[in-house]
Amino acid sequence: MRIEKGNPAVQNDLFGGRGEVRVWNLLHQAAGPFTVVLSCALSPGGSVGRHVQEHFPELVIGVEGEGEASVDGQATRLSPGDVVYLPLRSILTIENRSNDAPLRYLIVKAVDASAP
Repeated sequence: MRIEKGNPAVQNDLFGGRGEVRVWNLLHQAAGPFTVVLSCALSPGGSVGRHVQEHFPELVIGVEGEGEASVDGQATRLSPGDVVYLPLRSILTIENRSNDAPLRYLIVKAVDASAP
């Protein structure tokens, strides 16, 4: 299922990964506590390199394809319907396990309700 609205931002080798990630910003106005809703398509065989969730906790929701998300070194499946939670300051990597099809996923970031 493609979730695309407008023109995507295109990132190559994001956070030291490999391949192309197309990113559509789906949230165009304030919707507290949510800060970002992104639709992403990671190229076949691509990856998003290791990076820290510095500002907001995050959900990564699998939409289409077969992939893997690693949170703090713990690998988990990222396929349609899978949801991966990333607490603030956790470390994430994403791998597209297919050499033929993009991995599509949503990213939802929100203000940390436990923060002072």
